Amino acid sequence: MGAAAGSGQGQLFLRSLLFLLLAGPLARHPARGQLRYAVPEELEHGAFVANLGEDLGLDVSTLSARRFRIVSRAGARQHLEVNLENGILFVNERIDREEVCEAGGTCLLHLQLLVESPLELYRVEVEVLDINDHAPTFPWQEYVLEVAESAVLGARFPLESAQDPDVGTNSVHTYRLSPNGFFSLEVQTRSDASKFAELVLERALDREQQRVHRVLLTALDGGVPERSGTAHILVTVLDANDNVPAFDQPSYGVSLPEDAPAGTLVIQLNATDLDEGPNGEIEYSFSGHAPPRVRELFHIDPRSGQVLLRGRLDYERASLHELYVQAKDRGPSAVAVHCRVLVHLLDVNDNAPEVTLTSVSTPVLEDAPPGTVIAVISVLDRDSGDNGRVSCEVGPNVPFELRSSFRNYYTLVTTQALDREVVPEYNVSITARDMGSPALLTRSTLTVPVSDVNDNAPRFLQPSYSVYVMENNAPGASICSVSALDPDCQQNAYLSYSIADGHIHGMPVGTYVSINSDSGHMYALRSLDYEQIRSFQIQVQAQDAGFPPLSANVTVHIFVLDQNDNAPVIVSPMPRNGSVATELVPRSARPGYLVGTVSAVDADEGLNSRLSYQLLQATDFTLFSVAPDTGELRTLRSFLEQDASRQQLVVQVRDGGQPALSATVSLLLSVVETMPQTLSDFSEFSLPPEVSSSSPLTLYLLVSLGSISFTFLLAILILTAIRCRGERHSRQGGSCSSPRCHCCPGSRPSSDGLKTSNLTAQPPAGTTAATCLDVPAGGPPGYCYKVCLGPESAQSDFMFLKPCSPPRNNEKDPGKQSRPDQHLQVSKEAKQPNTDWLPPSTQRPALKRYQIQHWGNRGSRWKGDVGMGRLP
Repeated sequence: MGAAAGSGQGQLFLRSLLFLLLAGPLARHPARGQLRYAVPEELEHGAFVANLGEDLGLDVSTLSARRFRIVSRAGARQHLEVNLENGILFVNERIDREEVCEAGGTCLLHLQLLVESPLELYRVEVEVLDINDHAPTFPWQEYVLEVAESAVLGARFPLESAQDPDVGTNSVHTYRLSPNGFFSLEVQTRSDASKFAELVLERALDREQQRVHRVLLTALDGGVPERSGTAHILVTVLDANDNVPAFDQPSYGVSLPEDAPAGTLVIQLNATDLDEGPNGEIEYSFSGHAPPRVRELFHIDPRSGQVLLRGRLDYERASLHELYVQAKDRGPSAVAVHCRVLVHLLDVNDNAPEVTLTSVSTPVLEDAPPGTVIAVISVLDRDSGDNGRVSCEVGPNVPFELRSSFRNYYTLVTTQALDREVVPEYNVSITARDMGSPALLTRSTLTVPVSDVNDNAPRFLQPSYSVYVMENNAPGASICSVSALDPDCQQNAYLSYSIADGHIHGMPVGTYVSINSDSGHMYALRSLDYEQIRSFQIQVQAQDAGFPPLSANVTVHIFVLDQNDNAPVIVSPMPRNGSVATELVPRSARPGYLVGTVSAVDADEGLNSRLSYQLLQATDFTLFSVAPDTGELRTLRSFLEQDASRQQLVVQVRDGGQPALSATVSLLLSVVETMPQTLSDFSEFSLPPEVSSSSPLTLYLLVSLGSISFTFLLAILILTAIRCRGERHSRQGGSCSSPRCHCCPGSRPSSDGLKTSNLTAQPPAGTTAATCLDVPAGGPPGYCYKVCLGPESAQSDFMFLKPCSPPRNNEKDPGKQSRPDQHLQVSKEAKQPNTDWLPPSTQRPALKRYQIQHWGNRGSRWKGDVGMGRLP
């Protein structure tokens, strides 16, 4: 014991020296493609073992990023660890060889080193070298040895052996006995190279002289420094029992399956003693240095010598058990003899394979190429032989397979392209099966989620959308909703809607409609007018939030529905100078005589623009009628003498909408004996052939603008020519001559009506001089207009009308005159008429005249003032 205490100061130095001497030659020694190192036990935390980064040829700076680590089973102690900064393998916690390796022999630590990106696996073996850290110990500090006084010289008495957990030279090497005059010590070696001591009688004993002898037995190991243990032996001299038991053989061997149940007979021991009586009765027991584990597993019957199984055996923990049994008779001065029983365990396939997921790289991208490593799987079977050989496989119908990289190590890789939209997650069943009989298997399920990649463009629910919106809608009102789907997930499936750039009638599409980028709801930004725009289409785009983003387009057709929001507009007859429209009717007119045609237009469509005419008021309802479809005003009968010479009519025009809208026009019909050549409010204006044949309303309006401008120009030129060249005779007997133009009184129309005359819009062909035309009073009674036209009138855009001074003789009311500030105004601006329904052919000339006036106002925005004066 003193030697053990004295060696404590130089213990650390000797450990380091031993490591340098022993570990150095073993380091970096490859065994079957592996690295093998040696390290002594009991080193402190942080002690250097090896430079793995250098030995494995790894870049030290990338160890941390590549997750360089030691892979160990769950629950196992981590004796060694790797420093990721320099790649050095160091001691993580104190290693006790006797604790790590219960059995003798070489003690190895198997390390599995794993590094990722790319995935690599290394195997390293570290041998734990024994150091002399245990002193020999005896089972008891004091032994009582009974020796008969009749013992002969040279008699040998086996002593309890000392136990040293160390191995090799560090185990028990020799024994020493304190000096005495009766006994000597001989050290024997067993077949397993273990040492035991025997006490040899060197001098005859005499109980009467000395009944007790005390000696000190010291056990020494061969370590450096040397350690020792002591035990006191008390030798009691007994009376003679001169025969000791004897076993059949000094050592026994037996085989036993590891799954043998408790109570199984292991072996029947037999020892004999030649003595008789109590001196020949033998008792069996375990020797004092039998380890506690043996006493837990086995039991020996003291009388019969049967060794029975008490506990549960485990081949994987220990395949061999060594039992030390002693036999002693019951006589005085009984001497115990010893034997050894070696119990060899037979392996049974009682351990199912263990599946460990060493490294898992999930989720896996759906566009990962075949062969992508998903996980590293290790399998372990604690059995031996065929019972410990394991095969591993994956379940069917999954795009994965196992590839063996090392023994009992597999990598799970993909075999084909994945599609998250088809299978978002795989439950991979991994089956590990050993080769035992019967075979044992273990199933483990690995969940492999598939990560989404933006590989699907949005898809609209319909190939196109048709939306019907009633005109006069409220701005900001929702008109429709578009919806698209994206089979991707998360941000790859988040859709935003937008409207593609474009123009509608020259205006950006964004001024007409907008769309909610999240919901796809579309809103009208302005009130739509069917008469201005009947339909348009826009492109809506749905784009996901993936990278790169994918998009899809759909066409939305928007049709504006008509409402009855436009009342009919009377285009013929048009009242002159703000007065009631007038017309002359000959008294000789027969029934069915066409007085004129009331023409109107409605900018709406369909039934909303279908017009009907009716006579709302009349001086005599039996005299006139209006065709409900054409608006033709005809006589129902012949005029009678008692019929009034002036007939007041009110004609109403009503459309077919709900509710119906209407307009009225007042007519003043004068019944005359003869029809003068006067301009009628129902008069028709001729249009160029290309205009009359053109169906679009826009073309009508453009031609109308030119025609009305030309008509005013002709009137200006005619007046100018009359003043410059003189007054000539008109059809009523007047004349226009240069240099002044006079209005001469002619035949006066009757007070009951006015006679319609035609105004030629163009001068006669081949005429170079100015042309004078008489324009009878088409306005208020008492006025006569002379219009002189010149050849250059077509070049002018203006017309001036001047009143003629002489009054007409046939005026009924010479005192009535118009105000000098009265203007000739063009009818107010109206919406363009609908072309889906055209009036009858009898109304088209009046419709053309209305379009001429209408376009004149819209195009030039000019109202001509007409100067009027009273005739002298």
